[in-house]
Amino acid sequence: MSTTRPDPLVVEFVDGSVEELLDLSFEEPQRATLRVCRPTAPALVLGSVQPADHVDGHAVGRAGLPVVRRRSGGSAVLVDPGSVVWVDVTLPASDPRWVDDVGRAAWWVGELWAAALGALGVEAPVVHRGALAGDDRRQRVCFAGIGPGEVTVGGRKVVGVAQRRTRDLARFQTMALLRWEGRSTGALVGMDDGCDDVAVGLDVVLGRAVESDEVVAAVIAAAADNPGQPV
Repeated sequence: MSTTRPDPLVVEFVDGSVEELLDLSFEEPQRATLRVCRPTAPALVLGSVQPADHVDGHAVGRAGLPVVRRRSGGSAVLVDPGSVVWVDVTLPASDPRWVDDVGRAAWWVGELWAAALGALGVEAPVVHRGALAGDDRRQRVCFAGIGPGEVTVGGRKVVGVAQRRTRDLARFQTMALLRWEGRSTGALVGMDDGCDDVAVGLDVVLGRAVESDEVVAAVIAAAADNPGQPV
């Protein structure tokens, strides 16, 4: 780990389908980049090795959702432009924020999100620093598990983090919940009991409607105020 103060993250905004955003966002940057991904339509995203038979084809068909895969691990995420804020952080290995330990590498990303949520008025956001936790539902729904660098409020997940890395590049896919539809998400992957209790949207946490632009502005401001240093 370097003790050099890192440069501010370069901020980019990219619009496209979920599949397009997943495909383009692993291009190697010259500098550390914070990319705000703005999907133009919803999609159900499976983890890289998640079994395809987890998907309830009838439920997905009724919802009119495409099903795509990301190259990082984990399980299903419903990417709905009105319900989530998607931010990718990409680091070259030369960046001072790079951490070789995969289990610790995302901690500072979680701290960035915690600072942004605090600025929005969220009380006591917690960055998870332990091993992957959660019950069996996490095998099907990503927000049912809690991994390193992810952010919870009152024990319920608000920000998810997926990590993909090579020898030269680390990419942290992060997603914050504006609203959480746990039962609907669970139904798409064949879960009748739903997942309402495992995560929570910012609308519930703050007791008001929260728009994506507000959250994006808070994340960008947090990144500018403290560009991040591994802890």
